[in-house]
Amino acid sequence: MIAKHVAMKSVKKSDFAELVSYMTDEQEKNERVGFVSVTNCQSDRPDAAVLEVINTQGKNTRAESDKTFHLMVSFPPGEQPDDVILKAIEAQLCEGLGYGEHQRVSVVHHDTDNLHIHIAVNKIHPTRYTIHDPYYGHKVIGQLCEKLEQKYGLTQVNHKARNTASENQAADMEHHAGIESLLSWVKRECLDQMQSANSWAGLHQVLQENGLALRERGNGLVIADQDGLMVKASSVSREFSKSKLEDKFGQFVPTADQSVNADQTAKNKYEARPVCSHIDTTLLFAQYRAEQKNKIVNRAKEWKLARDNKNRLIEEAKRSNNLKRASIKLIAKSREEKKLLYSIASKGRHTAIEHINVQYRREKEKIFEKHQAQQWIDWLRSKAIEGDKEALAALRAREAAQGLKGDTIGAGDGQRLKSGIKADQDSVTKKGTIIYRVGTSAIRDDGDKLKVSREATKEGLEAALRMAMERYGNRITVNGTDDFREKIVRAAVTAKLQITFADAALERRRQSLLSSESNHDSTNHQGRGTGSGVNVVGSTAIATSPTGQGINNGINRFGFSAKPNIGRVGSQPPPESRNGLRNLSNLDVVCITSGSEMLLPGNVSNRLEQQGTQPDNTLRRPISDARLDASAIAAADQYIEEREQKRIKIVDISKYRRYNETDIGNATFSGIRRIEGQSLVLLKRGEEIVVMPINEATVRQMKRLSIGDPVTIAENGSIKTTKGRRR
Repeated sequence: MIAKHVAMKSVKKSDFAELVSYMTDEQEKNERVGFVSVTNCQSDRPDAAVLEVINTQGKNTRAESDKTFHLMVSFPPGEQPDDVILKAIEAQLCEGLGYGEHQRVSVVHHDTDNLHIHIAVNKIHPTRYTIHDPYYGHKVIGQLCEKLEQKYGLTQVNHKARNTASENQAADMEHHAGIESLLSWVKRECLDQMQSANSWAGLHQVLQENGLALRERGNGLVIADQDGLMVKASSVSREFSKSKLEDKFGQFVPTADQSVNADQTAKNKYEARPVCSHIDTTLLFAQYRAEQKNKIVNRAKEWKLARDNKNRLIEEAKRSNNLKRASIKLIAKSREEKKLLYSIASKGRHTAIEHINVQYRREKEKIFEKHQAQQWIDWLRSKAIEGDKEALAALRAREAAQGLKGDTIGAGDGQRLKSGIKADQDSVTKKGTIIYRVGTSAIRDDGDKLKVSREATKEGLEAALRMAMERYGNRITVNGTDDFREKIVRAAVTAKLQITFADAALERRRQSLLSSESNHDSTNHQGRGTGSGVNVVGSTAIATSPTGQGINNGINRFGFSAKPNIGRVGSQPPPESRNGLRNLSNLDVVCITSGSEMLLPGNVSNRLEQQGTQPDNTLRRPISDARLDASAIAAADQYIEEREQKRIKIVDISKYRRYNETDIGNATFSGIRRIEGQSLVLLKRGEEIVVMPINEATVRQMKRLSIGDPVTIAENGSIKTTKGRRR
């Protein structure tokens, strides 16, 4: 377990509301937000807690430092403590840091390879309104983590600091962006040459040959490249601090040419490149850089068009106002009348210009969001989500990607039959792990192994086994705890999967369970007899009770009175049982008022008493049952239930409901989901999200749309768009 204080570089950028918004944002993923906890607030809702925290922070007007403490707790890959342990760890960490009485919001995230908790703490005490900062907080956090690991039997991690702050920042950058930092490059390319220098001139010469320069900055020295990137010289090695270099070479002597001209003198220079990988990513990185350049160019073009359009509209508004003033000057007679009309015209001009500026700011935000720059790793993730196999392989080839650990399922012979899986993909992590959603369970795939990482239900284990069979064949291997292995075997036997386990003990256990299951089924078959529980005309089978005695007392084992000679449901009864009232207290009959009115046999249908099954959609439009089946409705209800459960904790989530015949008219496209193999389209109507099952043809049509595009729901349930054909 690793806990880290995420400090803000700029106090002005610190915002408790934005932090909680990020923590509770699902980012269109099912497998992201876990439990949400609010502590020491009047409300359990995060949005209400944010308002309470902001009001509390406003009570302290003297503190100039950051009033929000952001703590992140991460667990090693494969470690999945339950919610009770996570809540206890969160509470004891905050108590140990002195924030036991402070307001806080905690959220668990499952969308990465490491389960982690975000804790947003209000540094301002809710009653004293004083600010609290832990004394040597990083040391206290390390000590608390060691105690909690021992207490709850978690993986032991070294919590002693080994790197400097600069080294930690460089490592974080390389991990999140996937690009080698300047500090790592200098250590790899220049460290040996720098150590061999015996004077200031020699040190400057070594750095210039690598496109770098040594400069004074503050009380120390920095190494800068041609683009202005800098690292502290002491971060490269302790021996390059200013004091130690001056002890070795004398007083600092700057180079004659302070500029870094790498093109003329440098034999080598730093360029942002992907960190070490097991495969060649040269072509992918070139494609990434080309796309980023195109984004910058296109963003500049669209932004310029938006600015020009704004300026044109403002000029038109001013010109229109000038015409109004000229008309007022000619039409108005009295001074008071002119003054009033001029005031109205001026107010109209200001309103129009303000409206134009608001529209421009919205358009600008859309342009920047559309052409937002991406880090190398984020670009690979987006490509992998789109189905790019090379990008997915590049993610999995990183040194940071070490594969799934813990309770996993893999190939019995170490070979794969297929590379893909037919399942609903939820997201892709930075290590190339694909997360699939199966009901309430999440299955992770690192390319070599599968893992049921959350809520390992019987359905989730069965789905994981079927995925393993599709990819690895019928012979698989299972690693993990004894409890997990037992669950896997039982799931395979219950689902009657034609599968074998590479582990001999596990395979013997499967065979034993299969034998027990077969014996159980055989016993039940002999004791079951006929489905009615009584003798049937024309049959020699006699039903037996669980004790082996025949049922001859007219009462079956379910407690219902058994009638003689009952056939299957829907068949004609025997002649002696027809036209009888049986156990009914009364029966409506036809009243014949005179002898001339008779009900002849020819007028009676032969199915008068046996009407059979009838359609249940006589009062519904054809769309309800013509296009939907039980599985589609069940998938929609399952998704709605999941969203409603999360809406209880996260109020920003809209209300979800199933489509019905009254949903006619305009709507807004809000995305496509796939649950249990069924495609669902999300349509926003007012403040609600309508969930409608759709077929594959409509899915292809909806994929042409963007989030927020308008659509129209016709009376027959079809969706009309402005793009493509109507479905």
